[in-house]
Amino acid sequence: MVLEGQTRIPSGCAIAAVISRDGKRMSGEGIIRAMYPMHDRSNGLGGGFAGYGIYPEYRDFYALHFFFNNRAARKDCEAFLKERFEIVKSELLPTRKLPAITDEPIIWRYFVAPLGSVLRSLQLDEKEFVARTVMKLNAEMPGAYVFSSGKNMGAFKAVGFPEDVGAFYKLEEYEGYSWTAHGRYPTNTPGWWGGAHPFTLLDYSIVHNGEISSYDANRRFIEMFGYQCNLQTDTEVITYLMDYLIRVQGLTLEEAASVIAAPFWSDIERMPNREDRQRLRYLRTLFPSLLVTGPFSIVFGFTGGLMALNDRLKLRSMVVGEKGAKVFIASEEAAIRAMEPQAENIFAPGGGEPVIVKVKEGTF
Repeated sequence: MVLEGQTRIPSGCAIAAVISRDGKRMSGEGIIRAMYPMHDRSNGLGGGFAGYGIYPEYRDFYALHFFFNNRAARKDCEAFLKERFEIVKSELLPTRKLPAITDEPIIWRYFVAPLGSVLRSLQLDEKEFVARTVMKLNAEMPGAYVFSSGKNMGAFKAVGFPEDVGAFYKLEEYEGYSWTAHGRYPTNTPGWWGGAHPFTLLDYSIVHNGEISSYDANRRFIEMFGYQCNLQTDTEVITYLMDYLIRVQGLTLEEAASVIAAPFWSDIERMPNREDRQRLRYLRTLFPSLLVTGPFSIVFGFTGGLMALNDRLKLRSMVVGEKGAKVFIASEEAAIRAMEPQAENIFAPGGGEPVIVKVKEGTF
């Protein structure tokens, strides 16, 4: 007899998201509710959420969420931070004790601003400085791991089923204009607190269902530009690819999607529009090592919006729906119905076709 946990479920993992196009903030309760009907897509080895607009009173500061193995690691890390940042608030991240969540590390958050003198001496803009600091801490600071580092947003993750993780972090007490969620069924990588989704860098976050067969090629390329993949999971690299393409290279969301889920050459040559053909040829030629192969569906979160994207063969399920100003994304329609029973215009995006939803400009 095959027991639970001894089978490999390649279509496992659950993703969900919701965004309010009018910028109206929503409790985290709804995104937790979306994960209940997808419970069997997870195996309890990872769950997590990201919320945007959740820290309006500290919107001008970077919210650094940390896992620490012990108090000594936190003390050493805080001394390091004080040399680089003004720390305006430092506190335990609020949680509630649950039997389903065990072996939790020390979970801490800081609201910080880079010191101007440090930025001037290094001749870096603040985003590049924060990104480099996150990489350095996660690679070189024993017992410390930054798992969220954006402004007015935050990631919350743990080893456990997502509905338990949401309750553990008291997400019903937060309000944001967009939320993403993930239930993990790890297949090739270990389940641990840092390896749960979302993966973040600055205000970018990724939740992912699938496997990345191109991981080594993607990792080798991105590590040439200072990124370090050391979190024992393939998904981490997608976050860094998006940061590199959008923040560093200045590509649009559509162009970045055309890199990581690039159309086949034969499909490009059949495109009737000459400018489209030239643009896609250019992107495929310029970034060949950033094509992500293997089955995947992802939701990419950023300040002011979300992007949903399937691999170009659409080997993972994903559906989109809407109701009024809200747009919902999930691995299954049942999850959308759990958030909004009257959701309309349900559809499945095509392979490699990004669905981009942005909050109306000026609403937050």
